[in-house]
Amino acid sequence: MPVDDRERMIADETRMIRRLRILAELTTALIAQDPSLTLEEGWEHVRALKSAALAMFPGKGEVFDLVYLPRFSRLLAERFGAN
Repeated sequence: MPVDDRERMIADETRMIRRLRILAELTTALIAQDPSLTLEEGWEHVRALKSAALAMFPGKGEVFDLVYLPRFSRLLAERFGAN
């Protein structure tokens, strides 16, 4: 693989990782700060984030479940006093 192609692929992946981080931060802020948000709407946002992550990183659903799902489960439990 030519060096230029490899560097472009690394740059693309770095950009997608940054985009996913931003989406996760926005989802966290929305869940934590929107007073009108319901528990079900919170989970809908988490599912939408997972769909976006899978669109960027196909086949990485287990990684999402290991990295992000516990974080959002805790956040929603704290916010709504439920699991």
